[in-house]
Amino acid sequence: MQCSPLSQVKDRLAVGRPLPFNVRDADKTLMLARGQIVATQDQMQALFRRGALVDLAELQTAEDKIRRAAPGELPGLWSACLDELGNALRDSGDARFVDAVDKSAPSVMALVERDKDLAIFQVLRQGINPLLQYGVNHSMRTAIVTYLVADRLGWTSAEIQRGFKVALTMNISMLELQGHLALSEQPPTQEQMLAIKAHPKFSAEMLAMSGVKDQDWLDAVAQHHEVADGSGYPRGLRDVHMIAALVRRADIYATKLSPRRSREAMTADRAGRTMFIHEPGHPMTAALIKEFGVYPPGAFVRLASGELGIVARRGATVTTPVVSVLTSAKGVRLVEPLRRDTHDRQFAIVSVVGNPPLPASVAPDQLISMVL
Repeated sequence: MQCSPLSQVKDRLAVGRPLPFNVRDADKTLMLARGQIVATQDQMQALFRRGALVDLAELQTAEDKIRRAAPGELPGLWSACLDELGNALRDSGDARFVDAVDKSAPSVMALVERDKDLAIFQVLRQGINPLLQYGVNHSMRTAIVTYLVADRLGWTSAEIQRGFKVALTMNISMLELQGHLALSEQPPTQEQMLAIKAHPKFSAEMLAMSGVKDQDWLDAVAQHHEVADGSGYPRGLRDVHMIAALVRRADIYATKLSPRRSREAMTADRAGRTMFIHEPGHPMTAALIKEFGVYPPGAFVRLASGELGIVARRGATVTTPVVSVLTSAKGVRLVEPLRRDTHDRQFAIVSVVGNPPLPASVAPDQLISMVL
């Protein structure tokens, strides 16, 4: 066991707050367990004078563990971290909601930073029953898109993290309604439309009541459906917060990639093309299209060889990604996927396939393993 003097990590301690790790005596025996409280400043100073220690392994944050994790551990970490973040969103009415978001969001952001191709994969491949918990899942996917594009745009770390949280919490006042709409084959009712139009304002108010003090966070949530030409809602603003402007575009893109009962998901190449046609010269839209490209990781594609595969990683150019082939040219499911470099003409991509007719289901974790 490698230990550090407790005095070296005093910035992570606070009088009256639970200890974030076990505290050991000079001989490394346990003295205070994680969660116990040091009640006074005198008691804290006594621990320092006594030479109290902390195990270095316990000083690693969740983000540190993600940065050091082996590639094979990443799919499991993605699943666990998204589950934790999703649970925080579902408890948006809880008084500790903001603390839960602040605790769980950094791990997902660390995963995005660790492997951006795998992060893009999370946006495109939505697992089994994508309509269940649509609102929560859509918020998380939009947050990932926002993070990736903000990073490409060269935003500061603080701006990127704030953008992630804005996208994550933009719809907290209508998460349940989003689920109902995703499962419905009918257009929204008049009452539902009123709720949709009002949700930016109500979401910002819920965040403020939950303890959010960051005015930029609150303003961006309140404005995430505003448009610079004044055609947005709920206020028809023309001077729109920078983060809100990006989140709106990330929201639109993620929505295009998401299926609903009333329509199929749009393929990634078509979604990007639609975004470009609508805003051909806007730097945020351009950055989004460049980040995801024509064939982003997670897109199903047909090769010149006739094989069906899934894009595993972005390649040397936007049109030549690495593909994991799932079936032969005759449509026979392969026991093990084959890696194809689409720079080779015989394996060039000829089309994107929205919902491929796979001969047998492929579990989400199997798909994710192809990206590693």
